[in-house]
Amino acid sequence: MSMFCYQCQEAAKGKGCSVKGVCGKSEEVAKLQDLLIYTVKGISEIVIKGELEAKELGDVNHEVLKSLFMTITNANFDADAFVKEIKKMTTLRNQLRDMVDAANKKNAPSFFQKLLGLKKEQNGKKINVSTLHDAARFETATKAEMIAKAANVGVLATANEDVRSLRELITYGVKGLAAYAEHALNLGKEDLSLYGFIYEAMAATLNDKLSADDLVALTLKTGQFGVTAMALLDGANTGKYGNPEITEVNIGVKKNPAILISGHDLTDLEQLLEQTKGSGVDVYTHSEMLPAHYYPAFKKYDNFVGNYGNAWWKQLEEFESFNGPILFTTNCIVPPKSDEVRKRIFTTGASGHPGCAHIDADSNGKKDFSKVIEMAKRLKAPTEIETGKIIGGFAHEQVFALADKVVDAVKSGAIKKFFVMAGCDGRMKSRDYYTEFAEKLPKDTVILTAGCAKYRYNKLDLGDIGGIPRLLDAGQCNDSYSLALIALKLKEVFELNDINELPIAYNIAWYEQKAVIVLLALLHLGVKNIHLGPTLPAFLSANVANVLVDTFGIGGIDSVDADLAMFMGA
Repeated sequence: MSMFCYQCQEAAKGKGCSVKGVCGKSEEVAKLQDLLIYTVKGISEIVIKGELEAKELGDVNHEVLKSLFMTITNANFDADAFVKEIKKMTTLRNQLRDMVDAANKKNAPSFFQKLLGLKKEQNGKKINVSTLHDAARFETATKAEMIAKAANVGVLATANEDVRSLRELITYGVKGLAAYAEHALNLGKEDLSLYGFIYEAMAATLNDKLSADDLVALTLKTGQFGVTAMALLDGANTGKYGNPEITEVNIGVKKNPAILISGHDLTDLEQLLEQTKGSGVDVYTHSEMLPAHYYPAFKKYDNFVGNYGNAWWKQLEEFESFNGPILFTTNCIVPPKSDEVRKRIFTTGASGHPGCAHIDADSNGKKDFSKVIEMAKRLKAPTEIETGKIIGGFAHEQVFALADKVVDAVKSGAIKKFFVMAGCDGRMKSRDYYTEFAEKLPKDTVILTAGCAKYRYNKLDLGDIGGIPRLLDAGQCNDSYSLALIALKLKEVFELNDINELPIAYNIAWYEQKAVIVLLALLHLGVKNIHLGPTLPAFLSANVANVLVDTFGIGGIDSVDADLAMFMGA
């Protein structure tokens, strides 16, 4: 088997990609991603066994976030970027290892101290280097050596299927957690406990002494820290840009040349808008960047004019018609088929693709988007592909402002049930299920959504209930925390003892690892009977799936009619 990856919903044949990723990543990139994760595990073991504290690890923490984020589905397809990151991380790993080794600690060169951000009096516990896992000791110098090494350290290196399943579930949850933590970090917010947990969790995936029960407990703990990360990011976003508010977003186009920004990072958007002010270049959002329009801080930019297109997987055709440059701030990239489009794509942060220009931040986190802007001025304005407006901005504070109205509607029977239909979109034809489900929902129900799954139904005319729209869009997958807060607020208002007593059903579409941490966060909050589709994760072994079914009522989807009857109690 040349590679093996089953971290996303589109795993080949529902089992795993073994030749090339359905996402488009090559065998080479898949193996380099495996080795980068293996390196992060080695760093984590050194931190845990050396009893190092996250508060003293400085940039090591930040590089770990970046490494994890780079391996998320559709984030980075650039083999050279992974080679560079592996070299950087093995260097940091070796320096950390030396710092906690008694023979080298006192004589560590000062530039090591500066690079690591460590205090000179760092009090690491002495460890016997020879007893460390291979992940903390292996050495590779070339890409070829890295790929050869990776062949033995990927997913299938864990022989026991159930242990493998739990280790991967934890790892994928940690990847999603890291993505949220990096977004918050870009806004100047961090929580040191998150780094501590990442090291704990990743080191645990190397520990053969842990039982399946130990790993189940760690899986639930991953959900606990997922809530912490989601709350951190929510506070960072709203603290900087204000609380989202009800907003109509234009989906047509204007006549100016323009830039299309995709991904999730709001700091990149802010910098782009600042640099395009007064330039005659408009800025449109694509896919998961749509909810940026809901934040008050971005409404001051006259050239921030609308949203172009749909969910990430339609970008191949939509990037053709957009005509201008595209800036990817994070995932989700679909490898472009034409050189003309590839030359118009710029990446930044954890994202990357060979043949596309990459923009790095300076030491202060500032990015120079002048090349993107210059290209936009030379190219045609976007070709219109649709007209009209879509409405969103129903994050927690906006819904809380409508609380009395919502409660009255529930008490009067005008609203019978809420359906959380958050999560991800994807290419599979079976995802038409979610459009049909939204269309067939009884008129006395309301959809709560976040993430790009909404593109399956956010342009439908679903109407309202007494002025309350039947589709309440809280924002990106990054904003899923809003849905949890809304549920907890309703629990409080209705004076219920259990969140599962609320008239809320969960029918969630998933795709990648941020959806995994959202699921684990919901489980930590006590939510049960969540339905996942269009398929259950391939990385769940039969026994692990049974644990989730028996303990939490996790289920898959059936036909729309059968599921509606089940959810509505018919």
